[in-house]
Amino acid sequence: MPKAKTAHVSETPATAVLRQHGVAFTEHPYEYVEHGGATHSAEVLGFDPFSVVKTLVMQDQDAKPLIVLMHGNRKVSTKNLARQIGAKSVEPCKPEVASRHSGYQVGGTSPFGTRRAMPVFIEKSILRLPRIALNGGRRGYLIGIDPQVCVTLLHAKPVECAIDL
Repeated sequence: MPKAKTAHVSETPATAVLRQHGVAFTEHPYEYVEHGGATHSAEVLGFDPFSVVKTLVMQDQDAKPLIVLMHGNRKVSTKNLARQIGAKSVEPCKPEVASRHSGYQVGGTSPFGTRRAMPVFIEKSILRLPRIALNGGRRGYLIGIDPQVCVTLLHAKPVECAIDL
């Protein structure tokens, strides 16, 4: 992963949680573009979109929220995910519902420091990467971390539900 720019971004709930737990991370601010997604951030930062991880707030059939961490250039097979987590169905939350659960603006959602504790599921192949970039808690701001931190701090459970875009 390229070296972080020296620009410092003010603390977010996500970075506060990481600092509190002594987790080393790099900061990667970029120009946010509406609906640009992980593909845009990977492109402008010079990262492999496979190592840029999206934080997706979804819900099961009972409207219970959950977080899925997915490669930037893949999407979630909700059918496979539901089967693996023992749910009847899983679907993305509407943006306003996702914001209410996470406390973050859509496009700036981090799995760390969410308003509400939610189960976290991580695409298994993400855990094989040496470093990942994921949202640091605001639009236009990624942080680089060891993906194992997601298991240690978030108790993320590995799943296999990635499908090509």
